[in-house]
Amino acid sequence: MVYDGVQLLDVAGPLEVFDAAARALGGACGDHYRLRLASAGGRNVTTSSGVPLGVDTDLATANGPLDTLLVAGGWGFTEALGDKELVDHVRRLSATARRTASVCTGAFVLAEAGLLDSRRATTHWAYCATMAEIYPSVRVEPDALFVEDGQVVTAAGVTAGVDLALFLIERDHGPAVAREVAKWLVVFLQRPGGQSQFSVWSRTRAPGDAGLRRLLRDIGADPAGDFSVPAMAERLSISPRHLSRLFAREIGTSPGRYVERARVEAARMLLETGQDGVALVARRCGFGTAETMRRAFVRELGVPPSACRHRFAGTAASAPAKVAVRAFP
Repeated sequence: MVYDGVQLLDVAGPLEVFDAAARALGGACGDHYRLRLASAGGRNVTTSSGVPLGVDTDLATANGPLDTLLVAGGWGFTEALGDKELVDHVRRLSATARRTASVCTGAFVLAEAGLLDSRRATTHWAYCATMAEIYPSVRVEPDALFVEDGQVVTAAGVTAGVDLALFLIERDHGPAVAREVAKWLVVFLQRPGGQSQFSVWSRTRAPGDAGLRRLLRDIGADPAGDFSVPAMAERLSISPRHLSRLFAREIGTSPGRYVERARVEAARMLLETGQDGVALVARRCGFGTAETMRRAFVRELGVPPSACRHRFAGTAASAPAKVAVRAFP
């Protein structure tokens, strides 16, 4: 289901996964998944990036039973919530579907339709708190890439729609087919960690204090350096207490937590792209011991270091799946 202001990748990502699965299974898309875009009135819609989408189904005339109802997200979701007829159609069609799913802020439409009441669900990390506030009966899981609760599956932001679709393909046709599709699309079959895995540097707002900006650059360049609170305070010629206040005001976290996140990010990159052992990576990134690093990974990413190493190595070195699927052209 689409609407004006839908995000193009929320739609295109899952569609490409389903199409790739059909091709891997040996036929054109319609042989295994018949994909349809539906909107209110069957009208073509314009995505948030200005790209028009041709729609072939009117929600009002769509009838069940359906296999999968998937509601995409995007900047236009607030207007979609205010369209009572659209929300009613989602509720009606969901009752006929084998399963109902959403990508990103599409979860708000499901919640408005009452389909997430007393269920676990997720949405884009930036909107999880808002969902929990507006729909208190929904048990929001902010770090999950996707959440399955009964016959309803919700995905996190944007590209998590690909993760969601691969999960549904695995449910339908088994892990070998899902793995084949993931390899063809050059994506993880199952990404390690959750939404909290995103880079500490991309998540950190630029500080206004010039000295603090230099300190953050130093931490990124040499994560194994002495970045204890007293040492960092001395670098900036301020007291440890003032350093903590500065981090809280400018970065939104404590000095120690920021350093830990930066070290986890550096270690994750080494584990995914290099061959050094876990103990050596721990020392190179300032953790001292592998156990200290393991605890930090679990706190920050929700997975141990071995998950990052194994996921990357398994994707790169896995043997071709022994399954009767057709090779991609």
